[in-house]
This record gives sequence, structure tokens and C-alpha cells, in this order.
Amino acid sequence: MATKTREIFRQDLPEPLRRDVRLLGAMLGDGLVEYGGRELLDDVERLRHAVIAARRGETTGADVAAIVDGWTLERAEQVARAFTVYFHLTNLAEEHHRIRTLRERDTGDTVPGSVAATVQHIRASTDGRLDGLVEGLEFRPVFTAHPTEARRRAVVTAIQRISDLMTRLNDAPGASEREDIERSLREEIDLLWRTALRRGTQLDPLDEVRTAMAAFDETIFRVVPHIYRALDRALQTGGDGDDTGTRPPKARPYLRFGSWIAGDRDGNPYVTAQITRDAVMIQADHILRALENACARIGRELTVHETTTPASKDLLDALAAARTGHPSHLREIAKRSPGEPHRQFLLYAAARIAATRERDADLAYSSPDELLADLRAVQDSLAGAGAARQAYGRVQQLIWQVETFGFHLAELEIRQHSELHEKALAELNDAKSDKSEMTEEILETLRTVAWIQGRFGVRACHRYIVSFTRSAEDIANVHELAASLGEGAPVLDVIPLFETGEDLERAPSVLDGMLRIPAVRDRLNDTGRRLEVMLGYSDSAKQLGPTSATLRLYDTQEALAAWAARNDVKLTLFHGRGGSLGRGGGPANRAILAQAPGSVAGRFKVTEQGEVIFARYGHREIAKRHVEQVTSAVLLASTDAVQDRAREAAARFRPLADKISDAAKAAFRSLIETDGFAAWFSQVSPLEEISGLRIGSRPARRKAAQGLEDLRAIPWVFAWTQTRVNLPGWYGLGSGLAAVSDGGEDLAELRDAYEAWPLFNTLLDNAEMSLAKSDRAIAERYLALGERPELSETVLAEYDRTRRLVLAVTGHERLLENRRVLSRAVELRNPYVDALSHLQLRALTALRAGVTDDEERTHLEALLLLSVNGVAAGLQNTG
Repeated sequence: MATKTREIFRQDLPEPLRRDVRLLGAMLGDGLVEYGGRELLDDVERLRHAVIAARRGETTGADVAAIVDGWTLERAEQVARAFTVYFHLTNLAEEHHRIRTLRERDTGDTVPGSVAATVQHIRASTDGRLDGLVEGLEFRPVFTAHPTEARRRAVVTAIQRISDLMTRLNDAPGASEREDIERSLREEIDLLWRTALRRGTQLDPLDEVRTAMAAFDETIFRVVPHIYRALDRALQTGGDGDDTGTRPPKARPYLRFGSWIAGDRDGNPYVTAQITRDAVMIQADHILRALENACARIGRELTVHETTTPASKDLLDALAAARTGHPSHLREIAKRSPGEPHRQFLLYAAARIAATRERDADLAYSSPDELLADLRAVQDSLAGAGAARQAYGRVQQLIWQVETFGFHLAELEIRQHSELHEKALAELNDAKSDKSEMTEEILETLRTVAWIQGRFGVRACHRYIVSFTRSAEDIANVHELAASLGEGAPVLDVIPLFETGEDLERAPSVLDGMLRIPAVRDRLNDTGRRLEVMLGYSDSAKQLGPTSATLRLYDTQEALAAWAARNDVKLTLFHGRGGSLGRGGGPANRAILAQAPGSVAGRFKVTEQGEVIFARYGHREIAKRHVEQVTSAVLLASTDAVQDRAREAAARFRPLADKISDAAKAAFRSLIETDGFAAWFSQVSPLEEISGLRIGSRPARRKAAQGLEDLRAIPWVFAWTQTRVNLPGWYGLGSGLAAVSDGGEDLAELRDAYEAWPLFNTLLDNAEMSLAKSDRAIAERYLALGERPELSETVLAEYDRTRRLVLAVTGHERLLENRRVLSRAVELRNPYVDALSHLQLRALTALRAGVTDDEERTHLEALLLLSVNGVAAGLQNTG
């Protein structure tokens, strides 16, 4: 069966993708021969054929292990490097094919899942609701530095250069140009092969800020106006978009980017007040440079003459005032653009943006609003002169960029643990107590927030998230600490973060208590009764298991939506979802449509973490598609029809879901509460070694203890992913389904729930995806390292049960049967991931047995970490 399926997928591979993979693979093969001789390539090929044969049942895992064990450690490292680089190149080829597919679909017809398709659907099926939905629309992606990007920045940059060359190659160049591109490709692939694939030094928080800025510089700043333009095109009369760019836009700027990078100090001692201040300045430098360049470019291009497009009186007055205030600047600009007042004023605005970045107070803008006023003066003047296309084309796009990013780029958010605020306040209230270093740091952080607000406005930094919020007192503590600064206190929106199952359950009562806090009531009055609440997916899943955590989060969303309606509060739920399925990840648009009715209400805020940032925002076409899909899902999830269907399905199937949840939670808790489980987990996985990848500034644990409680969710998921068990994505679901289907009840109700209830559908589909990326045979070898056969048997029995029942409920004969593209990618990748798993197992087995020779240990650790990097690239998942 495996042989037949793999062959079918090989034949099904689109020819352009097949061509790119073959080309890059052949060039890598040639590079291996140049580097290590034909013998190196032969060894790589020998392992490749062996793992494919093992998948077909033509050989055994023991035979594959014998091949790997027969190499020197140096050779094993080289082979691991070859497979890792191959995955980087394959990922690139798949990304290019995705972009190619998006372009091919963009034929002018409405694309399913696009904003245009959703607007058409809502316009046809609702009575006047569309305008209200669009008016309240918000999407707030928040970038975090959670350590799930395993690639070095040097590796990412090298891959980007190869990507650029592939783009040129796919543009059908002439023979001589093609020859030059292929030569450059070989050079870059050779360079990638010779580049260290893991970091040699620990990242610091400002490194993480600069890494995120690459996504902003290359993609986000440029794609935002095109996203708004797509919405405006859909909203214009008739939905055909003929009027977009020729009249005032109907699309308002609904995107607001946030960041935790260098703001999240929960358990990260390297994030200090000074680091937070430096991060804001780095962000400001990037956005001001981008706005300056865009404004200067538009100014240079806008060559409309006063004889064809006379300037308005307001614009001429503004130019006269500029000449009076800054005669030398205006004299030089006018010399280069005589008779072109619109051009002159935009070039003057660009000079003022530069002065803002350079902190030249005489010329600088005092705020983004002042820049917007100037841009709108140009726009109004152009429109008044009949140049509507000039007014609502590129000038409008610059206005959208300023409205979206301001002078701060992303709204920096602060996060800290509730316990530390409690201790700090106790010290402040004890006249005899000296303030600890941590208390001083918390107060300095609040002063820094006030400084940022004074420099860039309140919008730049006003959210303070309290981890592990247990009561309203945790929120009041932060307000009291801020108030202790007197007139230097910042404006704060203190956001509760509910993470454990118990905290999620008590969330509405905590909000009741928050309404009694004077500072919270004042902010509600100032913001039009807006309130934000954050829900933690990672820790709840680690505590309850994926099934029960999903249902508990749904219940909390439902309860909070009802609470907001009772209290006339405009609630935004902030979803702390990870990239991996074990931390609430998965397709964002499907997750939105599975939210509890009333909990979206046109607003969606979510963390974008680690490798997800570059996967979703690393290329303009992909970023645009992702944001459009999220936008469409937010609009649809806010319609009465979708909410009514979800509400009816939830009411019908909730008793069934409760039975599943209870049994799933019992199975999960029974496993992790087994005596010695934490030590066993460390033994069977590369948990403790993962820190050697240096993939983030934040420690893996909040405290020094070695138990599961203080282990962060990311290394918990990352380590299970490496073992090919993927336990956090499915464990307990089989027992939950068995409690219903094996109890004499028919599968029919489960299948009905899968068809009718988006939440249950998403739960099973995500588990199915997680199971598809696992491998039972290899997982069994990892689990055996712990020398606890009873635990291994428990895990594998639950795996078999979950796989069997997920297939039974979905009606699939094989995993991912209904998701052809994803299924093909997983099936074709799995043997190559197997190769890296066998290499990792060699290293892990030797390290667990105990190695006394320091040189051998160094080589084994290098092989282990290299294979960890490769498996992450192959599965396209870390934590």
C-alpha cells in the first residue's frame, strides 16, 4: 500500500515542481561530489534508497540503522548535512510552486477564499450587514520571538538568494542568461552546504528584533497596500473594482501589527527595560526609512505640472509656509521640480520624515497624524484638480502605510508573570524593605513604556499582558505599580492571560472583578468600552491534552462573548496560538471559523511565532494570500448564518463532546502523572540537547526545576516532534473517541459531528495531520531508549487507537486522504525525514548510554543537533 501510494504521489507531482526539485537536487549532488568525492554522494544515495525500501516493507529499520552505524561520525554528520540542505532546497521549491499556483489562479475570476469571494457571498446573503462588518474589521497579527525558528539568519539569507535566482530562472531567460543563473545557483548551493547550519552563539533579544525586521523590510511594508486595494476593489460598486484608485477608498486600514519581541520578559532575564527601549528605536528606524523612501519615490514620480494639474489654495499655502520655515530645503527642491507643486510638497515631506528619524526637531514631524495631514492635503489637491487616479493611486497607498504602521511600525507589548508583580508591590508597600533588582526592573519597564508613549504616542506601547492571571488582583497590581510612578505613569491596558484549565474556567469571574478596578473603568470610558483578553493555547494543551484543551478554550470563548454582551463591552480575544498543532496551530482560517459564536465579532488577534513568521510573511504573494484568507474567515465567522449553524451544532453535539473530553483528559493526565514520566521524556527525546541549537534568547524553563510544570510548551512540543511521536497533537483523542464509539454507540453521531460542527471537524483534521507526520516504527525506537516498556506500550496503544478511530470517523482510508497537496508533500518527505531520524537515533542512543571520550561526545552532540535541525526542516515544524 505504501509503495502504491508513494508512486501515485510521485506521478501526481506537478511538472514545474518536479523540475525544480530535480534541478536543485542534482546541483546539490554535484556539490557533494565536489566536496567529498563520489563516495559521499553514494553514501547519501544508499541511505535514501534504504529508507524508501523500508517504507515499502522491502527492508527493515534495523537494516537502515546498520548502514548509519557503519559510518564514522564525521561521515554521519556529512550525510545529515546533505539531507538537511536538501530539505531547505525542497522547501524553497515548494514555496515557489505555491507562488506559481497563486499567480495561475489569479486569472481575473474570483478566487475561492479571497476577500472578493467573501464580499460577494456576504453581499448576496445578508441584508445590509456588509458595511457594518467591514467598518468593524480588525486583524492584529502579533510577532513573537518564541524560539521555534531553527534556521540561522545566514541560512535564511542564503536560501533567499537561491530563491531569487529560481525566480529569474522561471522567468524563461535566454540561453546565455540561463547559463549564468545556473552557475550562480551552483555557487549559492555550494555556499549553503558550507555554511554552519546551527548558531554558534546564543541569540540576544535585539538579534530577534532584527530578524523580524527582515520580514517587514522585504514583504510586510510593501504588501499591506495591496491587501487594502484588494478589499477596496471588492467593495466598490458592483464589486468589479473598476472604481478602485479613482475615488475615495471604501477599504479602511484594518491591519495592526504587534510585537512581543524584546517586550516579553516572562521567564526571559535578557529582556530588560533598556532592551525594550532599543527595540522600539530599531523598529522606528526601519519604518521611518521605509516611509521616507516611499514618499521620496512617489514624489520623484509625481511629475504632474501646474498647467495640467493646478494645486489647491491649501497646498499652495502649505508650500509657502514651508518656504518660510525652511527656505534652503524648499529652494533646492523647487530647483529640481519647477512648476510641480505636488511633487515639491511630497519631496519636502520625505525630507521631514528623514529629519524625524534623525531627531532633527526643527524639521521633524511631531506625529504620524501630522504626516497624514500633509499627504491628505496633496491627495485633496490632486482630486480637486481632476487627477483622481493620482490622488487615489500611489498616494493613497502611502496613506494606508502611515495609518497602519505609524512611526513605530508594530505596537510593542509587554508581558510579565503575575507572581513578580505581587512580590514587587509587596516590597513597595513595605517601608522597611529594600526594593529588589526585579522590582526596580519592573518599575523601570513602566517608565520605559511612558517614554515610548511620549516619543511615539500611546498606540506604540500600551498593552501590558499578565501571564498566569488568577484573579482581578493580578490586574490591579500592575495598575498600582504604574500609579506609584506618579505623573510619570504610562497609559496602560492591562490584559489578563488565562493559560491553565482552571484559569480559563474562572475567566468571566476575573473580568467581573476587573470592572471594579477604577483604572480599568477609566480605560473603558476612554476607549469606547474596548477590552482585550488573551487565551493561552500552549500551556492549557500541555496540562489537559489537545482534545480537552480545545473544548475548554471553546467554552471560555463562549462564556466571555456572553459576558461582553451582558456588560456592553467590545471584547477582543487574543489567541496565543503556536505554529505547531500541539500548541493550537494549524490553518488560521479554519481555526477562526471554528471559534465560538459571538467571540470573533469582526476582530481577530493572534500570535505569529518563530518559523510561522517567515512561512506566512516571507514572500509577498504568500503573505497577501494568508492575510486575505484570515480576513475572509473573520468576516464570515461574524455573519449570523455561520454563527447560527455553529451554535446549533454545538448544542446538538456538546454532550457527545463532553464524553470525549472527559476520557481524553483522563488518558492524557494518566500518562503525564505516571511516576518518573518527566525523566523518561528527557531520556527518550533530545529535550535537554535542544537548547544547544540556540534558537532563541529565552530559556526553555521558567525556573530551574526539571519537572513538566515549568517546562515551556515549545520545547515540550519540539522534543516530541523530533521523536516522530508528535504526542501533543493527538494523545488522548483515541481514548475519547473510544469512550463513545466503543461503548456500543454507533459511529454515525461522531460522523455527523465531524460534518456539521466546525470545531469538531478542525479538532480531528488537526489530529490527522499530526498523525500523518509521525512514524510508529521510528517512534518505537525512541521510546525504547527510556527503558520503561509499560510507558512505551501505553503511548503506542493510544497512537494505534487514535489513528484507527480518526480514520473511522472521517471516513478516510488513509491519513490526509481529503487533502491532496498536503498529503503528497508529507508522503514524499517522510522517507527523507526517516533518514535524519536514524542518524539522530545513532547519536541519541550513544549519548544516553554514556560516552566518556570528550571528542566523541562533541561529534555525537554535533550530529544530534544537526539532525534536529534537519528534521525540523523536513517536517516544517519545531514548536
